[in-house]
Amino acid sequence: MKELYEGDAYGKNNPTWHEEDAPWKASHVAQMIRRNNIPTERICEIGCGTGEILLNLERTFPDARLSGYEISPDAFRRAAAKSTQRTKFHLSNLLGEHDLEFDVILAIDVIEHVEDYISFIKQLRRFGTFKIFHIPLDLSAQSILRAWPIADLRRNVGHIHYFFKQSALATLEDCGYTIVDHCYTASRLELPNQAFTSRLMRLPRRLMFAFNADLAVRLLGGYSLLVVAK
Repeated sequence: MKELYEGDAYGKNNPTWHEEDAPWKASHVAQMIRRNNIPTERICEIGCGTGEILLNLERTFPDARLSGYEISPDAFRRAAAKSTQRTKFHLSNLLGEHDLEFDVILAIDVIEHVEDYISFIKQLRRFGTFKIFHIPLDLSAQSILRAWPIADLRRNVGHIHYFFKQSALATLEDCGYTIVDHCYTASRLELPNQAFTSRLMRLPRRLMFAFNADLAVRLLGGYSLLVVAK
């Protein structure tokens, strides 16, 4: 699957590289950082895409130095053109680097794309104390019954692993992490440019989530999980 990102196939299927989602994601990351008093002097994102999440965080945390690592030449070219004095981008796999340490590592919508995601998560541990993972919860009763949503995620955006809340948290714990904090993010309700079926499901998802959040996510889907771990 690495060829999908190192070549031009992913960019052809996703020409914006999901830049339109970055302010929303960065806002949730910033809230989680503040809620847990995580240091922000050195922030790093692995799989940073075109860099928009980091650039949004730069504006939020004026004392931060930010580093983005990306293996796609296409995404890196777009990110590098937006480098600033405080935000730098690298066409490199962070896991191959040495003698680097950060206050917090971001892996935002990344692990579902990585073939050996267990090894990937374990290797991230040495780069800093805190990690923030954003993990799509693709497995729900409705997504399994309908089948095609998961097939579309695999074909169009390269998801090759699928999680629900308990499996995502257990994966991190099995890799040696301690869960510090976690919360749901309403990706299908709040992100722009949603499909008609997602817009149609907004009200049922909101109503059921208000009644029982875990049950709503397991049955209807439409959410991701934001996790702070160390």
